[in-house]
Amino acid sequence: MEVTKVMDEGEIRRALTRIAHEIVERNKGAQDLVVIGVQSRGVPMAKRLAGLISEIEGIEVPVGSLNVALYRDDFATRSARTISASDITFDVTDKIVILVDEVLFTGRTTRAALDAIMDLGRPAVVQLAVLIDRGHRELPIRADYVGKNIPTAKKESVDVHWIETKGEDAVLIVN
Repeated sequence: MEVTKVMDEGEIRRALTRIAHEIVERNKGAQDLVVIGVQSRGVPMAKRLAGLISEIEGIEVPVGSLNVALYRDDFATRSARTISASDITFDVTDKIVILVDEVLFTGRTTRAALDAIMDLGRPAVVQLAVLIDRGHRELPIRADYVGKNIPTAKKESVDVHWIETKGEDAVLIVN
């Protein structure tokens, strides 16, 4: 198994800082902004983005985590995973929701997340932020904010390792 490191800690930090600034600029500040990370690997990114946006704007940005397992179109065929319940302690109605996931691939997880968010309320807008866009979309979904575009083969996998979960910030492509 060949592993290629495509982003290190510094590159990830710079990409997240850029995305945070883009979010603030596009939304003319952080008023009415909430950040929701898709479990499990989108959650550390969501927390970091919310923290960066809070630093930039000087206001606390609510952050939550979203379990989309029951909303997936392949729920019956996926192996059971240990994922926590959603943790969203704020109302999304009329909010600008920044949906966060680490890797955008086919778009199916994002579709599931959109369905889950709509069950929570009616946001003013939902914007998608991802660290990696690897292409191969099966649904008409695109990210509003992208850390890095990485062309991959369908058979390859892209793994994001966060300090919070694996001990080192890195993006790896595994053949």
